[in-house]
Amino acid sequence: MTATTMGWTLVKGAPMAAAVGLVGIALFQLALAVGAPLGRAAWGGTHVGPLPTGWRVASGVAVIVWTFAALVVLRRGGMGLLGMPETVARWGTWVLFGLLLLGVLMNVASSSAWERYFWGPYALILAGLCSLAANSDGT
Repeated sequence: MTATTMGWTLVKGAPMAAAVGLVGIALFQLALAVGAPLGRAAWGGTHVGPLPTGWRVASGVAVIVWTFAALVVLRRGGMGLLGMPETVARWGTWVLFGLLLLGVLMNVASSSAWERYFWGPYALILAGLCSLAANSDGT
């Protein structure tokens, strides 16, 4: 396998890898929404144990948002799971790239060690994958 072929394989696999990572965030938010004691790892890390009701509701909404984000990136990769135009999927993937970069900054600035050392790098990797997906030919 040549370097060019390896690079092409990485670009072609980026939408699927990004979608898997985004589903990972959705599952984490689902765990928070149902009361998992992971408050230190989310929403600024100021809650010990389960999140208060308002934050649990926000996590429930986040499940929907991150699941939709995964579907947009998959659509960008050529999987027609959503009936949306390719142009919308491409721009949506760029929007995700920007939001994930913002998430990197917010997580790195957090007082939560989980957010600084896990979610910050996680978001950075996903941002890179979204960039590759957005730059791909969409097939």
